[in-house]
Amino acid sequence: MKTLVDLYQEGMNAQRIPPLFLLAAFNLDVLCIHPFRDGNGRVSRLLLLLQCYHLGLEVGRYISIERLIEQNKVRYYETLEQSSQGWHDGNHDPWSYTHFLLFVLKSAYREFERRLGEMNAPKGEKTRLVIHAIDSGYGNFSVADLQRECPNVSMDMIRRILKKLQSEQRVACLGRGRNAQWQKTGKWELGNIE
Repeated sequence: MKTLVDLYQEGMNAQRIPPLFLLAAFNLDVLCIHPFRDGNGRVSRLLLLLQCYHLGLEVGRYISIERLIEQNKVRYYETLEQSSQGWHDGNHDPWSYTHFLLFVLKSAYREFERRLGEMNAPKGEKTRLVIHAIDSGYGNFSVADLQRECPNVSMDMIRRILKKLQSEQRVACLGRGRNAQWQKTGKWELGNIE
C-alpha cells in the first residue's frame, strides 16, 4: 500500500496523466490489493471521496457517491471483474472500471445540478414537479419512483399531492403499503393543484 500511495503521489506531481485516471487506477489497485480482511470496498470508496476532495471535486459533499455506486451495483461488480483480470500479472485493462467511476462522478454532478435548479422553487413548484414526473412517466409508478424523480420533495408532500389527485380521480392507487403502485386515470390532465 505504501508503494501504491507513493506511485500515486508521483503521478500527481508529474502531471502527465489526467488526475481522474490516476484516481480510478488507484481505486482499482486498492480493490485488487485487498489489504483488509473485510471492508475493502467501503475503504476504497472513502479513499475515492477523499481523493476527489483533494482534486477539488466536492460533489460528494452533497450527492452520495456511495449511493450512486450502490444503485449501479451490478455494473460496479462487472467492471471491477473485467478490470481486475490479470492484475496480479500486470496484464489487466483498467478502462472498464475507469469508465464506470467517471460515469458515477458525472451522474453525481448531473444530480447536483438538477437539485440546485430546484432549490429556490416558487410556491407550488414542488407540486408541479411531482405532477410533471407523473405525467412524463409511462405506466404505473410508486411513491419511491416519484421520490427519485423529485429528490427535494418530501415523502409527506408527495403523499398529499397523490391524495389530492386521487380525490379528483386523476390517479388511482392499485394496492396498499409502501410498495403500492399508482396509475393515471382517464381523467388525467395537467392542471392546477395547490
